[in-house]
Amino acid sequence: MLLSPGTAATFHAFAQGLALGLGLIVAIGAQNAFVLRQGLRREHVGSVVLFCASADALLIAAGVLGMAQALGQSPALAHALALAGAVFLAAYGWRALRRARQSQQLHAAAGGLALGRGAALAQAAAFTLLNPHVYLDTVLLVGSIGAQQPAALQAWFIAGAASASALWFSALGFGARGLAPWFARPRAWQVLDGLIGVTMFALAALLVRHALGGG
Repeated sequence: MLLSPGTAATFHAFAQGLALGLGLIVAIGAQNAFVLRQGLRREHVGSVVLFCASADALLIAAGVLGMAQALGQSPALAHALALAGAVFLAAYGWRALRRARQSQQLHAAAGGLALGRGAALAQAAAFTLLNPHVYLDTVLLVGSIGAQQPAALQAWFIAGAASASALWFSALGFGARGLAPWFARPRAWQVLDGLIGVTMFALAALLVRHALGGG
C-alpha cells in the first residue's frame, strides 16, 4: 500500500524525530540508572517516568519552535546549523561505534533507603535538568534539526522525538525487573551502540542533503 505524499512526509518527520530521540537518550547514564532503580524498587515509577518524559517533551518543543523562529529569519544560519548538526551526529555515531567495541553495563542497585514521592521527583529533576548535556541534546541539537522541517511537519517531528523519551523511560521504569539482566550484559549494549551509530550516520547524511538543497 503506497502512502500519499502528505502522509509519507508526516511519517518521515515522525520517524526522524523518533530515531534521533532514541539515539540520543539510549545511553548509560545517571538518569537512566535512576529510572531503572525506581523500577526495580517499584517506587513512584509512574511519577518518575511521567516527569522525565514530560521534561524531555517540553525541552524538545521549546528547542524546535524557538530554533524554527530564529532560523526562519536567517536561511544562511539554518544551513550552517544543519551542517554543524550533521558533523555532531557523525561524531556521536562514531563514538557509539567505538563504544560497541567495549564492554559496558548499566547497574542500578535496588537497595538503599526508600524515597518519598517528593524526594524521588526531586532526584529525577536533578538528573534531568542539572545535566548540561540535556540542553545541548534536546534544545540545541534536536531543536536545530527539527527546525529544518517544514512548519506543518514540525509538530510531528516533536511528537516523534518526545515519543522516544516516553517509550524509553516507560520501558526502563515499568519493565525494570525483566530488563535489568539484559542491561547488565555488555554484549547487549554493544549491539545497541552499533545500531545507534548506524542511525546517527544516516541522520547526518539526511542533514547534509538538506543543507545542500537536496530537500
